[in-house]
Amino acid sequence: MASPPVAAATRQRSPMQAIAVLLVLAAAATMPFIVSSFHLLQLTMVVIYSIALLGLNILTGYNGQISLGHGAFYAIGAYTTAILLDYTGLPYWAAIAVAGGLCLLVGFLFGLPALRLEGLYLALSTFALAVATPQLLKFHALEEWTGGVQGRYVSAFSPPFGLPLAWDQWLYLFSLAVAAILFLLAWNLLRGSTGLAITAIRDNPIAAVSMGINISLYKSLTFGVSAMYTGIAGGLGALVTQFVAPDSFTVFLSLGLLVGSVIGGVASISGAIFGAFFIQFVPNVADQISKAVTWAVYGSVLIALMYLAPTGISGFLAMIVRRLREWRKVRP
Repeated sequence: MASPPVAAATRQRSPMQAIAVLLVLAAAATMPFIVSSFHLLQLTMVVIYSIALLGLNILTGYNGQISLGHGAFYAIGAYTTAILLDYTGLPYWAAIAVAGGLCLLVGFLFGLPALRLEGLYLALSTFALAVATPQLLKFHALEEWTGGVQGRYVSAFSPPFGLPLAWDQWLYLFSLAVAAILFLLAWNLLRGSTGLAITAIRDNPIAAVSMGINISLYKSLTFGVSAMYTGIAGGLGALVTQFVAPDSFTVFLSLGLLVGSVIGGVASISGAIFGAFFIQFVPNVADQISKAVTWAVYGSVLIALMYLAPTGISGFLAMIVRRLREWRKVRP
């Protein structure tokens, strides 16, 4: 049980943290009316990548399961959304919900056989999933649904209720609202008894079993929830690009998601946001610096960030805040 000073400090910090989050959301909601359409679509992708990275952080950072194949779930979410919009006439928000539910089921089922694998062996099995996904999407038996190598277009939509917003403005605000809900759900999940069980499996599986935690069930469910987050992100991404094709979901997408997760802070909710900015903007900046050695610049930035912030950007910022508090305590 926390001592009275600690409990009082917690009560004091919580309202401030909530106010800070609300201010950030309010600032983010003003972006459609400030930036250009091009930059707004970039920010929309940042929001979408943050959802995917949050799902990966739950799996890898909090549960200890390494995945190199989350690009496959991103593709499943994108294609499911495109197919539902084209064949069923579902509204886009319902199609995204169905895509997330399908990815939850697929992730849970994939997690069951993966329970026998640990560490690098699990990573390799998910890597095989990422490698196989583009080829499966090109399979001739599925061409009627996936469009084969040609891909398929995603049906457009208009803002609801006759709102005086452009398409890209509404899509950004809708993605931001979805992200806010999913981040709140993840925060609530990880701070409760379920989150304690998830992290206990990561830290000490033997101790978790002795406490009565069903490791198989929690690992599979964690994999499913992680896949659901990534699938929802894929559905939103399909709405942004309005086109899906197998070559858009190569293994580099899965590797990029893992890099963004590590850069942002793999065991952090806020780290998903920093990692999303890295995924979206650093490759573009590297390309602008030098088109001849783009990947060399990208690799140099990656190495520098890993050297300066080995615990991720969120961990680096938390360290700065902690040291500032310590400095304030010892200041005369």
